[in-house]
Amino acid sequence: MTTVDAPRAVTTPGDATPPVRKAASMSIYNPRHANSRLKFVRPSRWLPVTVMVAVLAVLWQIGTVTMPYLLPPLSTIGDTMFGNPTFYLKNAWITLQEALIGLVIAFVASFLLAIVMSEIPIVRRAVMPLAVVMNVTPLVAIAPALVVAFGFGPEPKLIVTALCCFFPILINVSIGLRTVPAPVLQFYTTIKASRAEMLWHVRIPSSLPYLFAALKIVFPLSIIGAVVAEMAAPGAAEGLGTVITMASSNNKLPVIYASIFVLAMMGSALLAVVTAAEKKVLHWHESRVGALE
Repeated sequence: MTTVDAPRAVTTPGDATPPVRKAASMSIYNPRHANSRLKFVRPSRWLPVTVMVAVLAVLWQIGTVTMPYLLPPLSTIGDTMFGNPTFYLKNAWITLQEALIGLVIAFVASFLLAIVMSEIPIVRRAVMPLAVVMNVTPLVAIAPALVVAFGFGPEPKLIVTALCCFFPILINVSIGLRTVPAPVLQFYTTIKASRAEMLWHVRIPSSLPYLFAALKIVFPLSIIGAVVAEMAAPGAAEGLGTVITMASSNNKLPVIYASIFVLAMMGSALLAVVTAAEKKVLHWHESRVGALE
C-alpha cells in the first residue's frame, strides 16, 4: 500500500518568506474592503437620511406657524443652543456621567447574575420572576423613595439609571449564554472540558452578539434613565433633566427643545460607539460577514 505525499510549495533558494505569508502580503488590494470603505460616500447611504431630515425640518417650520405655542422656530432653538454652548455642554456632561456610571453598574451586576443563572438553573427560576416585576415597575414612582433613603446626592439618579439598563442586559446575556450550538457542546464534552473552560471558551463568546444587541438598547436608554432620574429626584441642581424641568416651569420652549436636541445627539453618539465596537469585536460573526457585502 502506497501513500501519496501532499504537494509541497516550491520556493527559490533566496526566498525566506513562507508561501502563505508571501501570498497574503501580495494581496494588497482587497475589493471587499475597498467597497466597505467607500459605501459611506455612496448617495444611497446618505441621501435617504438627508431627505428625511429636510422633510422633518419643513414640517417643523409648518408646525411653528400652526402651533406656535408648541413648536418654536428652528432658528430660535439654534440661537438658544449656540448662543450659550457652555451651559448645555456643562449640563450634558453631568447627565452623561450619570448615564455611563449607572450603565456600568447595571452591566456588571446583570452580566454576573446572568452567568450564575446560566450555571445554576434554580437561581434562574428564582430570579427571573423578580427581574420581570422590577422591569414593569414604574421607576419614576420609586425615585422619591430613593431620595428619602439615599439623600439628594447622585446615588438616587445612579440607581434609577442602573435599574433602567439592568433588565435588557440580563435577558439578552442569559439567553446568549444558553444558546450554544449542540455540536460545539458535544465537542467540548468529549475532550473533558471543565465548566470554567466551557464558560470562557464557548458560552461567553456565544453570548457576545446578544450582549451587543442589548448594549445598542441600553446605551441610549441610559441617557433616558438619567434624565428621568434628574426630573423625578428632587434636589438635583445640574443636568439636562433639571434644565428641562426648570424651563418647563418658566415656559421656555427653545431651551426645552435645545436640551432635547443635545440629548438626542448624545444618544446617537453612544449608539455609534457601540456599533463601531461591535464591528471590531464580532468581525467573525455571520451577521457581520453579511454586513460587509
